[in-house]
Amino acid sequence: MLERYREDLAKLAARDRLRALAPRAGLDFASNDYLALAESPELAAAASAALARGVPIGAGGSRLLRGNHPEHEALEGEAARFFGSESALYFSAGFSANEALLATAPQRHDLILYDSLVHASAHDGMRLSLAFSAKFPHNDASAAEEAIRAWRGKGGRGRVWIVVESLYSMDGDKAPLDDFSALAAKNEAFLVIDEAHATGVYGPGGRGLAARFEGAENVVTLHTCGKALGVMGGLLCLPRALRDFLINRCRPFIFATAPSPLVAAIVRGALTLIERADDRRAALAARVAFAGEELRRVCGIEPSGSQIQPIVVGADSRATTLAARMQAHGYDIRAIRPPTVPEGAARVRIALTLHASEEELARMIAHLGEELGRLEP
Repeated sequence: MLERYREDLAKLAARDRLRALAPRAGLDFASNDYLALAESPELAAAASAALARGVPIGAGGSRLLRGNHPEHEALEGEAARFFGSESALYFSAGFSANEALLATAPQRHDLILYDSLVHASAHDGMRLSLAFSAKFPHNDASAAEEAIRAWRGKGGRGRVWIVVESLYSMDGDKAPLDDFSALAAKNEAFLVIDEAHATGVYGPGGRGLAARFEGAENVVTLHTCGKALGVMGGLLCLPRALRDFLINRCRPFIFATAPSPLVAAIVRGALTLIERADDRRAALAARVAFAGEELRRVCGIEPSGSQIQPIVVGADSRATTLAARMQAHGYDIRAIRPPTVPEGAARVRIALTLHASEEELARMIAHLGEELGRLEP
């Protein structure tokens, strides 16, 4: 009965792509807790205060039944105010929010045009959608425009949805959002911007790289709550008509038990916290700059310019070997292999957070330089 699954696992192992859960160990260079809020006393205090005023842990049902708690609506109202959108809708995970949006909002005869490096959640949503979908080369707005022109030339008559990330999770590079915004306006298209790795870290008060586009009737942004905010969940910031449409038509929203009211309350506390966290953002920016200088000096590697730094080594075995050696030095650094990244582009992904000081960064990069020199071709 289980042979097919064992065979599949054996094939993954033979290709050095077998995944396994591993405990936390070593200095954190793997998490997305960029501002070191997940274990902060401030968020612990927000949780304690919410429990003290009687906020329940579980919702007990879907939002359309009895699960719609005042904390959900308070969070959504605060998120809309904070990010500058007309409305917001809270999901239990950023993955779920992204998948649900793209599975539901684009309609039959529409075109979802997506960057080749968008997240797996977007791909899952597109697979469930009635709309057509097509990709364009990474960060290439000109290619996206040509794809729209070609689709229209073949009789495409629906609405176009352009899907990008503001900061890409595996390469650490930023999207040319001004170009995509202009393209969307020119073609009366929707622009979906995944701010997962930018929320809390960039923009005024940590509002993200897309802050200046929020509130436009053709813009939808996704702000995950489990990265720099230190909690969990995903917030879609969007026009009210789209919010109401999702409430009525989005199966992952309609049929799922609502997110924890307690967690919603803590996320609201996190929004207040990051709005006042310029000191944390400045400290993180200083570490990013310092790491960039050290990577150039010690390893001859051009930095990404963000808190996400890939070290691309090519073969899967080289990535897993490098990760294991860095872990042996006491650093929690993980290998990233296909299909998460393209074939031949296996890497270790270094996440820079406030959990590591500049001195610890310097030691890590010194070890990285040594291990890259020892890595077999």
